[in-house]
Amino acid sequence: MGKSQETYSKKEKEKKRLKKRQDKLLKKEERKENSLGGGLDNMMAYVDEDGNIVDTPPIITKKVEIDASEIVLGVPARIDDEEEGPAEGKVAYYNESKGYGFIKDLQTQESYFFHVNGVLEEIRENDKVTFELERGPKGMNAVKVKRI
Repeated sequence: MGKSQETYSKKEKEKKRLKKRQDKLLKKEERKENSLGGGLDNMMAYVDEDGNIVDTPPIITKKVEIDASEIVLGVPARIDDEEEGPAEGKVAYYNESKGYGFIKDLQTQESYFFHVNGVLEEIRENDKVTFELERGPKGMNAVKVKRI
């Protein structure tokens, strides 16, 4: 008769594999029994009126009614509080060779870029000027610059 194809090491490997599978199932059952989850109700969280996360659902009596017609969609209309005429400032820096400079507004103390193409009269550094603002790709630019 022929020898059995199953050797001692094969039997041991099979026993270890079965034992590992049983241990894994036991651990899974223990986790299920000891879990604190308890279903969907225990996992729910709510946000109160202050934006804090709480376990209790919101109180319906505190609900505030909002008139839908008062809600503004998009960007609200801009209100111009600025004066009608051009702003006044002082040329803080001017590079004649490159054709640009900066004007410091006398009221807000903000600095605005200007290019020689936006200058109506010849100007120099430290001259008082009037100018209008125009939105450029990198911020507000001074245009229509005139010496006072």
